[in-house]
Amino acid sequence: MIGSPAIAAWIAQMAFWVLLTLGVFYAELGRRSAAVFLALWALGYFGLPGVIIPPYIALLDIALVWLVFKGDVRLTG
Repeated sequence: MIGSPAIAAWIAQMAFWVLLTLGVFYAELGRRSAAVFLALWALGYFGLPGVIIPPYIALLDIALVWLVFKGDVRLTG
């Protein structure tokens, strides 16, 4: 049975790849920036214990949102 922490970790992973792809596709991230984020992701994914990975990836997601969307994403209109 999958719990909410596992679902949150899966969402963080998917958001990372979507944001990285959007950043590269729309030229908001250069090659060097994309490589740095990939290296940071790999460092966290392979170097940290399993419990710490989801919050670490979520922090990378926040940084990508700021870079790709030039600020925070509004949830209300």
